[in-house]
Amino acid sequence: MSYTLRGRLETRLAALVPVLLGACVLAGVLHHWWPVELVGLMAAVGLFLDLEVWHRLLPYQPAWAMIPLGAAELGVLMAIVYGFGLQAPLLPALALFGAGWLAAVVLSQAGFPLLRLGYAEDGGELGSVGAVAAVGIVLAFAGSAATYVVRLPPVVHLSVGVHQGPIVIDRREVLQGEPGAVVRGGIVVAHDDVQIRNVTVVGGENGIAVDGVRGTVIDGVTVQGAKLDGIHVRLAGVVIRNCTVDMLGNRLGQGIDISFNMDKGMSMVEGCTVVGGQQGITTHSSATDIMGNRVSRTTGQAISVDEMSMGMASHNSVRGALGVGLYCGDRSMCMFDHNSVIGTRADTASGLRNRRGLAVLADFQSEADLWQNKLVANAVGVDATANAILRKTSRPGW
Repeated sequence: MSYTLRGRLETRLAALVPVLLGACVLAGVLHHWWPVELVGLMAAVGLFLDLEVWHRLLPYQPAWAMIPLGAAELGVLMAIVYGFGLQAPLLPALALFGAGWLAAVVLSQAGFPLLRLGYAEDGGELGSVGAVAAVGIVLAFAGSAATYVVRLPPVVHLSVGVHQGPIVIDRREVLQGEPGAVVRGGIVVAHDDVQIRNVTVVGGENGIAVDGVRGTVIDGVTVQGAKLDGIHVRLAGVVIRNCTVDMLGNRLGQGIDISFNMDKGMSMVEGCTVVGGQQGITTHSSATDIMGNRVSRTTGQAISVDEMSMGMASHNSVRGALGVGLYCGDRSMCMFDHNSVIGTRADTASGLRNRRGLAVLADFQSEADLWQNKLVANAVGVDATANAILRKTSRPGW
């Protein structure tokens, strides 16, 4: 079919109408903005490619071309989603894109020709239907944006100075710390969709505890002197970014512990600095990505993916760990790529084979894939024990 430029744009927008309406409903059910955000990106990417690429390259577009064009648009879309850190879970995002692509195929090949008999002869132009579709797109986005703004949680500003905790957050809110705001005794998150930003937490059984809730975002916090865990997550979905956790002097605590939340979707720990503790960042029965963190001076394992977890540890820096740097254990499935593990020391006092200063250890029927990791000055490089599998996917090195 030979599309006019107007025909391309009108076909694109009209095909997006049912997908956008479905995304609005999905966003309302999930109480998350990402479905509408994703369809907005689909529209922006598609319109840009129509204007700048497809219309110039394809004066005539055969029906089969929709498959490679759709694959190219999907690649651009996902690059934007991950490049800008949009919180769209992978499989639902792919399903939504697939629904949009399928709707475009069905409507352009069967629906629009039946709706407008001159559709092919007019180069895909839809006449008044195209104008209605454009107005519908604008109104749907405007209504969704208004709903999103109305549903934004209230922002609670924590003033400079020391605030006695534990502070329990039992409603949707953003707890925003002013410079110099300190909570002594911990913070407990007891409601869905809570954000904690730029707060220093001192002491407490756990510095920040998140239990049984969804949608928690912890950004820019500093945690010091917790008795057990710096950030303690159980049965909860969480995103942790740009944090600092100091566990020096606590040989048994964990810096960040995310456990038993496999049914909550992917969690993330990104850009954090963790010093000391038995384990710096650890996951148990969890699906968590551990990206771009700095972990040092731990006494057990610096980064641990354990107890039937699935996760990626990527672009992390591990220094001066005692025993093990990167650990994949107990039937977990791990991907370790582009990490630096430097100066892991043997725990000679323990006398244990699995604590010989290993840069990477796969243990007890786990599977770990390694890709381009930098392992320097460790007592032992890599090992697999108790029927674990350790695969090297790059040469040379690990």
